[in-house]
Amino acid sequence: MQVTGNITPDSLMTLEAYSKWRKTEKAGLLQHRRLRSVLLGNHLSFQFESELTIRYQIQEMLRIEKIFEEEGIVQEIEAYAPLVPDGTNWKATLMIQYADVEVRKLALARLIGVEDRTFVHVEGFERVYAIADEDLDRENDEKTSAVHFVRFELPPAARAAVKAGAPVELGCDHANYSQRTRIGAETLISLAGDFS
Repeated sequence: MQVTGNITPDSLMTLEAYSKWRKTEKAGLLQHRRLRSVLLGNHLSFQFESELTIRYQIQEMLRIEKIFEEEGIVQEIEAYAPLVPDGTNWKATLMIQYADVEVRKLALARLIGVEDRTFVHVEGFERVYAIADEDLDRENDEKTSAVHFVRFELPPAARAAVKAGAPVELGCDHANYSQRTRIGAETLISLAGDFS
């Protein structure tokens, strides 16, 4: 799968080409996704997206839905391309995970606003809180959604520090979910590649 810096219909594989690619290359792509996944506590999972992960998501949707006409392809690109980091930020899919359905229902009621209380903290800099769900609101007065889309917009000096190897923590300071974890070195190297 070629990374071009811009996802267009012409830069995607045909369904036939993708089917062949998928048979031999899917394992490597899933490894890339695992490298960019960070668990915060036991219940918040962040999948930091990249052009490669989003291309894969689009190609999978085209394959599953058997979309081959340009209008449908453009719709999938418009739905997912905003999740590609643009050189100044990290973008992630945030998933709230509880195995038990009833426990999850109660947790989603207690965790309203959790997406806005997540942050990254580059050592030596102020916390950068997530800008969440820019496409649509994913909570109401009774509960939050189990899936959110977040963007961490880092200032230039913090981006430079990350590229130079500064430690970074991922955290949440929601009243009902307070957690911090240091992002692993290999993951951080991959994430530093998102900055231009």
